[in-house]
Amino acid sequence: MSAPSADSARSALEALRTEISKAVVGQDAAVTGLVVALLCRGHVLLEGVPGVAKTLLIRALAAALALDTKRVQFTPDLMPSDVTGSLVYDARTSEFSFQPGPVFTNLLLADEINRTPPKTQASLLEAMEERQVSVDGTPRMLPQPFLVAATQNPVEYEGTYPLPEAQLDRFLLKLNIPLPSRADEIGVLTRHSEGFDPRDLAAAGVRPVTGAAELDAARAAVGTTSVSPEITGYVVDICRATRESPSLSLGVSPRGATALLSTARAWAWLTGRDYVIPDDVKALALPTLRHRLQLRPEAEMEGVTSDSVISSILAQVPVPR
Repeated sequence: MSAPSADSARSALEALRTEISKAVVGQDAAVTGLVVALLCRGHVLLEGVPGVAKTLLIRALAAALALDTKRVQFTPDLMPSDVTGSLVYDARTSEFSFQPGPVFTNLLLADEINRTPPKTQASLLEAMEERQVSVDGTPRMLPQPFLVAATQNPVEYEGTYPLPEAQLDRFLLKLNIPLPSRADEIGVLTRHSEGFDPRDLAAAGVRPVTGAAELDAARAAVGTTSVSPEITGYVVDICRATRESPSLSLGVSPRGATALLSTARAWAWLTGRDYVIPDDVKALALPTLRHRLQLRPEAEMEGVTSDSVISSILAQVPVPR
């Protein structure tokens, strides 16, 4: 069977968005972010108060993908080996054998990741960066494709542990899931009154429409999307401006600049272009950069947010023609 074309791969990803919308109302920006992450081989962190469909959104994505999926509910007593796997002694053979953990999958739903201590959070660092897990000094490769989609509650909620900067930097995107508008909330309630059950996505009509072959074709097409030197300079100027902002104690690293360029290319391809324009960079700047910044305490007390700093920088950095 021949590999899917770029056009058919783009159509498959549009179908993916349609399938997710059968279960989730009014979160188009988050759905787009998940698709961009798939194209960029990146990981996604979804943040929002309880009850805004963070977990449902990822479960719907998993149901619409013909890929292996596993879920881990992060709790204060979760151990690193509960995620990565461990060596188990077999009395019959008198040998240790490796028992893979749930991280050995294509799509890992890390639910409420900030409700587990940093030691267990860090168990995902190697997996997210190098697509492998080392147990007892032996590296074991993870299946491909591999994506971590994590949810977290806002850090001011009781029983949460802030994700360390190194962990946050491994996420390609941080998507804020807002409370729905009045119209969207009416849509949610209407669906439930008509019998929608969020625990049974198959009954809602969500079916697998995209698999590894379509993802590979789409990723290859994104890789051919051209980037002019002016756009590259624009991305660098934005990221360097964060390092000079008086409101920030930590700006965007070169890894963040690379991430912004990658997400802009993916968005350009999704919208039907084979080249990147400044609007693509602007469209992905907030979700790609917001979690890579660290505010100064005095700025935080004044109500400054990462999003407001990025928006101000986008308004100041000259846009290439």
